[in-house]
Amino acid sequence: MSPESMASDCRTDEVSASELVFRAASMVPAAHYLLACLIVLLVFVYNLLEFHFFRDLLRGFRGDPVVLTFNPNSYIYEGIVAKCRMLRGRYVPTPWLPSPHLQTAFLHFYGRPPNVSYRRQLFCTHDGGTIALDWLLASDVAGDSYYKDKSITQDDTTPIVVVIPGLTSDSDSPYLKHLTYSLAKQGQNIVVSNHRGLAGISITVRAMMMVEVLCANKERERAMIMMESDCFYNAGWTEDIREVVNYLHQKYPKANLFAVGTSVGANILVKYLGEDEGSTPIVGAVSICSPWDLVVCDRFLNRKPIQQFYNRALTIGLKDYAKLHEHVLTRLANWEGIRQSCLVREFDNHATRVVGKFETVDTFYRCCSSVNFIGKVAVPLLCISALDDPLCTREAIPWDECRANVNVVLATTAHGGHLAYFRGLTAQSLWWVEAVREFLNVVQSSPYMHQKKKAPTQGLHLYHEPSIDKGPFINIKEDGNVATSKKYEAQNDHKEELLDSQINQNTKSEDIEIVNIDQRKNVDAEDVQQVVVSSGQELENKNDDKVIHEVAASLNNSVNKLLLKQQMSIWLLVYISVVRTWPILGSALCIVFRKQVRRILSPPWIGNKG
Repeated sequence: MSPESMASDCRTDEVSASELVFRAASMVPAAHYLLACLIVLLVFVYNLLEFHFFRDLLRGFRGDPVVLTFNPNSYIYEGIVAKCRMLRGRYVPTPWLPSPHLQTAFLHFYGRPPNVSYRRQLFCTHDGGTIALDWLLASDVAGDSYYKDKSITQDDTTPIVVVIPGLTSDSDSPYLKHLTYSLAKQGQNIVVSNHRGLAGISITVRAMMMVEVLCANKERERAMIMMESDCFYNAGWTEDIREVVNYLHQKYPKANLFAVGTSVGANILVKYLGEDEGSTPIVGAVSICSPWDLVVCDRFLNRKPIQQFYNRALTIGLKDYAKLHEHVLTRLANWEGIRQSCLVREFDNHATRVVGKFETVDTFYRCCSSVNFIGKVAVPLLCISALDDPLCTREAIPWDECRANVNVVLATTAHGGHLAYFRGLTAQSLWWVEAVREFLNVVQSSPYMHQKKKAPTQGLHLYHEPSIDKGPFINIKEDGNVATSKKYEAQNDHKEELLDSQINQNTKSEDIEIVNIDQRKNVDAEDVQQVVVSSGQELENKNDDKVIHEVAASLNNSVNKLLLKQQMSIWLLVYISVVRTWPILGSALCIVFRKQVRRILSPPWIGNKG
């Protein structure tokens, strides 16, 4: 057989094989192909949406344990967290919400929030801005009509929980209704500190302030001061929450103040606690789903297609927020750039960075990230984060920083989404809400609460601030209707009375003389005598000269001994450094100056034992 014929036969066989495969494929029913495509699509969607149904099914829907990260010497864990059943147990997600994206979407679009009716209080800041404080009192959810109209008094000892919402969220968000209702049912008064420019409040507010001024004719007259504010909030703006907390501490000094921050509000809360350290009046706090590091989260939101979808959704919310205050942003920022923004970073570049006067967007992110302040928190702080959070990545969680601070306990769960954490077959409750309620309850009854300190005086803006119990405030009903309080009619009288009492209180002076004594090396008896005479009024009825000389001599003797001890300590340190550097020379000096060394190690003021 010739080679040409053999090649022709091979080609014939190949064509025949291809035809056979094509014929076999054509014999398979089209429904089978559709089924195969459907299976491939389901696998793709299953991985894309991070479903964990089959994993939960194989584990018997037992959930995963809550992982706690804390300092080995943490008194917060030993005295508080160890007593919290929710934090030491497991989180079992709702079986029909086996995805962080499903949980987050279900919370945003439905959420199943309880019926909540707030009482609104308008609070003016130093710069003239207005913040909507929405109150939900424990008496509002008590179920007894007798307590429905009960207000807070200055001597009320009921704990107050300050809630800081997330990005573009307000008190009407479903997850905040879950939180406020649950805490109010526990017997606490809740106040949601809405961000400025949200909850129906304009970003630019002309605040009228009634003050008394001293005129040239020495007569006091009252004048109206008009203030205007163009400040916007951002992920690191802590001035508003600082003023609100200090105001509440002054207004209700006997009530323990707690704070709960969610998402961006958690970042603001942790940053505020780190900035103020031990001077904050907050006695306990909780951070929920904080972004921690804004630079890392910004990179994360541009990494995968699903995260890019969230990025654009957040940008739409920010642009809606900007449209409410277009008349201000057109003057302060690049409005055309804001209108064309498709990503959060672009919005921050054209709006947040410009209004906040940051050089770059990354500079703004780095300055406002709470990861830089977690190490300085001096308040019992519980931080809850989900490892599958689709907005705040696990890569930004400051594990080591939380472990280094004895005041911080970090609780992480394998699932939960962003602020969702639905549990139970009916998804009626959020796991993190129950954990917060239990944690605050244990903190309140424990001796580990942060010691409250007196907040600084806020100044003139306290004169015109309405209070929750004295008006004016607004009742917000569930159907969205707004009802004005009956106490609004007495507003002017209340302003004048409050102004008069404040001025009289500030004009009082206490007859107390404070003497500051500088540290000196030489203190003689005459100086000590002058100090004792100026500060000790109780010695007038005794033998003054004798007592003063005895006290002066005793104090002079003690100071001399202290100076001698300081000199001996310096020589001892010099000797130790010589021995550590040149051991042979140190041993020789010890032999030559054995008496001096013995005198240093056994100073005469200690005395003999036995």
